[in-house]
Amino acid sequence: MRLAVCADVGSTWTKAAVVDLDAGRLVGAASAPTSVGTDVLHGLDAAVGAAADGAGAGPARVLPWYVCSSAGGGLRLAVVGYEPLVTAQAGRRVGLSAGANVVHVAAGRLGAAELSAVRAARPDVVLLVGGTDGGDVDTVTHNATRLARARWRVPVVLAGNVEVRDALRGVLAAAGVPVTVADNVLPRIGVLAPASARAAIREVFLRHVIGGKRLSRGARFGRLVRAATPDAVLTGVEVLADVVGGDLVVVDVGGATTDVYSVLTPDERADGPGREVAGSLWRARTVEGDLGMRWSAPGVVRAAVEERLLDAAEQETLGVAAAARAADPGFLPVDARDRVVEGRIAALAATVALRRHARGAATGERAGRDLRDVRLLVGSGGVLRHADAGAAVGVLTQVLTDHAGGWPLPRAARPVVDVDYVLAAGGLLAAEHPAAAGALLRRHLGGD
Repeated sequence: MRLAVCADVGSTWTKAAVVDLDAGRLVGAASAPTSVGTDVLHGLDAAVGAAADGAGAGPARVLPWYVCSSAGGGLRLAVVGYEPLVTAQAGRRVGLSAGANVVHVAAGRLGAAELSAVRAARPDVVLLVGGTDGGDVDTVTHNATRLARARWRVPVVLAGNVEVRDALRGVLAAAGVPVTVADNVLPRIGVLAPASARAAIREVFLRHVIGGKRLSRGARFGRLVRAATPDAVLTGVEVLADVVGGDLVVVDVGGATTDVYSVLTPDERADGPGREVAGSLWRARTVEGDLGMRWSAPGVVRAAVEERLLDAAEQETLGVAAAARAADPGFLPVDARDRVVEGRIAALAATVALRRHARGAATGERAGRDLRDVRLLVGSGGVLRHADAGAAVGVLTQVLTDHAGGWPLPRAARPVVDVDYVLAAGGLLAAEHPAAAGALLRRHLGGD
């Protein structure tokens, strides 16, 4: 067998899998606590070693490693655009698709206050956009010049109007700003082109951000990491959509955030009169930073109350449980009552997150995202992987029967849980081993 290691270094846990590249199947898996307090390689080596031992693969060091990471807060991105409803919104959507946590969006000309707000958001990368190709050049020129004069040192991805792109790269580089150039994210009104900027953000993440977070003392970790975890997962979602041949949604319920990924088939809205001026991203991701199982558990209760999903009695009970989980992110359920509460918080987080995603509140799309033709709803996250099968599928069933959510439900979606955590592995393998990635995802999630 040709084997490879796929690993995800998360903020709390590091998950490792050994994949048979010829058969596209999982032959070993293990996890270990992420050792952010010392060196993340300690936890990574422990997880990979255990997975390799379980697979009978021999020494893990001789296998090829494919690693993604969201440790240390992942990738924090600020977007600076021309105006809020078009290029800045397009930049935000592209940033999310690249696996970033979009921590700030600025639109228009940067003044002293606006620049201070960008700094205060502590981004790892700035995505500088503005003007369609052949359109406005003044705003993006002003903003690039402003960053240059401010002795900006955070890496910049420049993905605006092609007419001034090369000149502005020179302005930024001459001022010592680390700058990477990409194609315009919005070359024409209504046309969103994420691929080049997504690749550039990934490159900057690997070249600047991983080392800058000081997660490891040496250079080995930086050499191993190939993507931010959400970027790898979205790639896996895209591969899965291709192999199952239809629309799908993934809801990933984590400790701090709940992420929703959707892949839709382009329809007449792509070029019709109802198209989005900021473009439609048919393969999209949204992040709900107030919805999570541990750090953000109180946010789940607040959001559920706002969505009228809780009565007063349950609000009080879940509020106490959520506060306890936020105070102890290492909390583990110990009895049946704990597991029931875990399932309820997970169901609320998933339901609210998908409501926001479908309505367009999280994506910025005026018409929302039409999920009626979704064929597959995949649940991910430790709370679902570690629950019994019936309880985990029950969480997804609640999402699929959310008739009061104000969005059209999928008409015939099959719920499935990513028990073996193969979405990230499939995404990591997709570029170099596309057949193995497709077979892995089809076998574990596609119903084969």
